[in-house]
Amino acid sequence: MDKNKYFELLGKTFQSTEEIVSEIINLKAILNLPKGTEHFVSDLHGEYDAFQHLLRNASGNIKEKINDLFHQTLTSKEQKELATLVYYPELRLARIEHELSATWYKETIDQLIQLTRLSATKYTRSKVRKTLPKRFSYIIEELLYQNIATNDKKDYYDQIINDVIQLRQAQPLIIDLSYTIQQLAIDHLHVVGDIYDRGPAPDKIVEALIEYHSVDVQWGNHDIIWMGAASGSAICMMNVIRICARYNNLSIIEDAYGINLRPLLTYAEKYYLDNPAFRPKLASDDHVSKENLDETTKMHQAAAILQFKLEEQLVRRRPEFDMEHRLLLSNTNFQTQEVLIHGKLYPLENTCFATVNPERPDEITPEEHDLIEHLLSNFVNSEKLRRHLNFLMKKGSMYLVYNENLLIHGCIPLQSDGSFKGMTLNGKTYAGKSLLDYFETSLRAAYKEPHITQDYNTDLIWYLWSGECSSLFGKKEMTTFERYFIADKVTHTEEKNVYYELREDEAVIRQLLKEFDLNGDDSHIINGHTPIKEVKGEDPIKANGKMIVIDGGFSKPYQKTTGLAGYTLLYNSYGMQLVAHKAFSSIEHILSQHDDVLSIRRVVDRPVDRKKVSDTTVGAQLKTEIQDLVGLLAYSSLGDF
Repeated sequence: MDKNKYFELLGKTFQSTEEIVSEIINLKAILNLPKGTEHFVSDLHGEYDAFQHLLRNASGNIKEKINDLFHQTLTSKEQKELATLVYYPELRLARIEHELSATWYKETIDQLIQLTRLSATKYTRSKVRKTLPKRFSYIIEELLYQNIATNDKKDYYDQIINDVIQLRQAQPLIIDLSYTIQQLAIDHLHVVGDIYDRGPAPDKIVEALIEYHSVDVQWGNHDIIWMGAASGSAICMMNVIRICARYNNLSIIEDAYGINLRPLLTYAEKYYLDNPAFRPKLASDDHVSKENLDETTKMHQAAAILQFKLEEQLVRRRPEFDMEHRLLLSNTNFQTQEVLIHGKLYPLENTCFATVNPERPDEITPEEHDLIEHLLSNFVNSEKLRRHLNFLMKKGSMYLVYNENLLIHGCIPLQSDGSFKGMTLNGKTYAGKSLLDYFETSLRAAYKEPHITQDYNTDLIWYLWSGECSSLFGKKEMTTFERYFIADKVTHTEEKNVYYELREDEAVIRQLLKEFDLNGDDSHIINGHTPIKEVKGEDPIKANGKMIVIDGGFSKPYQKTTGLAGYTLLYNSYGMQLVAHKAFSSIEHILSQHDDVLSIRRVVDRPVDRKKVSDTTVGAQLKTEIQDLVGLLAYSSLGDF
């Protein structure tokens, strides 16, 4: 943009040189505030209750602040009760309503004001003011900035509290203070992939993120498959349906997103029978009628077979994807019920090939074509799904460089010697950062034009789900077919990219960071995607602290092998802390036992100097803005303002 034009546009924001000077002073002062607390979560997999509890307790940050303030004045039990009140104010107040008194209200409001004041210390008064709820902003601000060193206004403050109680506004004030504390406890939230699949309520998680004050998302493999479905990819859509059926979550599609699956059920009941391998995985508290179980089992089979047919078509359509080894329907002998995999024959079990033409296994019948087109139209045109995925597009990316850290859900594909594994796409070879950039550009292009199906960009989304060089998958092949139909578990193995071995090596991680222009000692790679098997001694902190893996297993099916229910990461001005979590039971358990399911906090590193806003990504943006304002100030002094 022409410099004069730029200053003309910038000048419209400021009406005088005094306003410019004031903003420069303000921004320079902000640079010297302590760095805000970042909160990292990953692999939420639809577990909304556990996730929203993490937001409410800020992975233990609120509990720590309560201890800092009240360790000498409140017992451990009283501190836990106060924490529970902050997490779930409405529910806690309802539970103890018979115990409430004017004295309790005064003490509790005072405690919450102190806690709000402590949580607000890193922020400007202007930012705190914007955080305050409108209905009590005046009252809270007056109480928040009272001068406790003098008694000059004691009667004034006492009158405010007394009137709040007398006018029956104590409970609403306590509720608003609690939510204000929750928001101030975390400056910015990072979701390092996989909001969708397995758990029952990914839509509720996205709604919570939309309402969150500051957030970004690094896409996971389970997120992009939903993006693929909304981008017009029939194979991605069938995979979404298959996974929802597998985990008894078809209600996400039908009830949450308003997509009618009745045509699929009609088709499935016409061709499929009960099949033990396709019965949905049920949680211990699931209560499913036999009729619904049978329907889901049949729809599960229909979605899987349609997925396998569509995959064969895609593999043949895109030979450059190098996925010919996944032509398993074509390598199946339907008479002997055997399949040839990597040169070896395996017997098949639990088969359901009634709709497969042995002469042309990838053939989609006219009936199936109409069914697919109907379902795909519903996915593409679901208003709520589109709104949720628009948010993930706006706030999301394949990776993120933020505050000298590289956030990426899966991996950066590597060769065994640690060099980047390349992939040729449209005649050009990409590797490392350029490969991830290409993937993101392609995915955005596919999502932008959902009416164009089976094009290169839309097909590439499926490759991101299951291809060898996908940064989101990170394995040689996805053995879905084998897990359904072959008893020999040797065929179920999914060989990981060597990245997952080499990420233990500090030199390799430093080289990867360098690819993204991260050369400082405070830089890390923060991964999700692979559950950490703590019960077997695996450490989430790798490569001498340069690599941190924060998927410990929020998804309930993983928790038997991981031994815990997830990791989260906190990064404040003093350094990083990794937080391990016990399995989330219920809100009722927390309310009755005051147990916030935190387990262990481990220091990852502590910088020598306390970090300020000037050391952050936001600080770099503010410095650029200051430079622009200084230029505008000089420009205005020439009489052109």
